Amino acid sequence: MTRLAPALRTLAAAVALLAVTAAPSTARAEPEPKAPGEFVSLRSVDPTIIQEMRYTTAHNFMGVPVDGYRQPVCILTRPAAKALHEAQTELLGRGYSLKVYDCYRPQRAVDHFVRWAKDLEDETMKGEFYPHVDKSRLFADGYIAEKSGHSRGSTVDLTIVKLPAEATRPYVPGEELVPCYAPKNERFPDNSVDMGTGFDCFDTLSHTEDPRIQGVQRANRQLLKGLLGELGFVNLTEEWWHFTYKPEPFPDTYFDFPVTRRSVAGH
Repeated sequence: MTRLAPALRTLAAAVALLAVTAAPSTARAEPEPKAPGEFVSLRSVDPTIIQEMRYTTAHNFMGVPVDGYRQPVCILTRPAAKALHEAQTELLGRGYSLKVYDCYRPQRAVDHFVRWAKDLEDETMKGEFYPHVDKSRLFADGYIAEKSGHSRGSTVDLTIVKLPAEATRPYVPGEELVPCYAPKNERFPDNSVDMGTGFDCFDTLSHTEDPRIQGVQRANRQLLKGLLGELGFVNLTEEWWHFTYKPEPFPDTYFDFPVTRRSVAGH
């Protein structure tokens, strides 16, 4: 027994050392990035603008909520938000309201778009959002890119709604899809005025000046473009809903803080 004691002590020390080295290390969690002070919640500048933040839901071209969109809140740089307030004041006097679909977009959301676009097997929402576009062409045709102006904070996707605004029913995953360019009374219901296509419609009919869009639809697009243009917003010609406020406070910076109220708390 006496001879075994040193060996037992050595074995016990080895077991203790192994337990210490095997114990998981408590890594310090990295704090979430927050927005610079120049960013604000749109609701804090104008609470009357309708918000239907599509990427927090499954009703988008991917069919799932998008990475980084944790709460349905529109975040923009302060100059862009103030310019939208001016536009809203004008529209309210005419019996209309703005409605935003997307505002600031974190880089992690753009990365999610890119991963989805590379997965050619996933065509869950093709029937509504890109019926005529082969998914393998999304990068070449410019529908998906690795960087987005939305991540700089001064770009917004929006439309016009006639007041009083009707409620828009929620999308039910798996429901029958209707092409985004179908007549307004056939495609997914949206309380927007008729713009000729739905939001995020991957089709040349979404080009703001497409000559096939005439009558009331064209007038509605021109109303939105003209009003926002007077206030410093520049339209992306391929998307009637897409506008960027100029000059941008952050023309070369792509942010990645999450879309939450906390990101702009106290601004």
